[in-house]
Amino acid sequence: MSYRIEGLSRSDFSEYYGRSPEELARMDAVRVVADANDGFPCRVTLQDARAGDRLILLNFTSHRVSGPYRTAYAIFVREDAQDGAGEPVWVDRLPPILQGRTLSLRGFDEAGMLHAAVLVGPGEAEQGIADLFAKGPVAYIHAHYATYGCFAARIDRAGE
Repeated sequence: MSYRIEGLSRSDFSEYYGRSPEELARMDAVRVVADANDGFPCRVTLQDARAGDRLILLNFTSHRVSGPYRTAYAIFVREDAQDGAGEPVWVDRLPPILQGRTLSLRGFDEAGMLHAAVLVGPGEAEQGIADLFAKGPVAYIHAHYATYGCFAARIDRAGE
């Protein structure tokens, strides 16, 4: 099964860039500085921020559906992130932020209802994606980091 993964659009977060700490606090967000080269996955570039990079930590509705599976949780977005930095779309391969991590993969049908889910360890994500897409009603998959539960990326069938 062919799949594609695309980062979120930088423009979706433009209201946060350049804000003071006080303004961000009023928006329920905070600025953080990465203190390591991993552990700060940017959802626009689909790459980990590097030590010293500035990010906005904010609440993001990753699953905008009417019903019980609407989901919002914290994500990181690098302040200097550019749309499609590096690879605009990843087809049949995992972007860096999904590699080497334990993930919860959640397969949803067209109506936004959860149909199936799997927990995959490092090196198992591609098989998990294939297994979920082999289940007829699964229209798309959300990847979440298993430890913290944060939304990582949406995975769609390629060409659909």
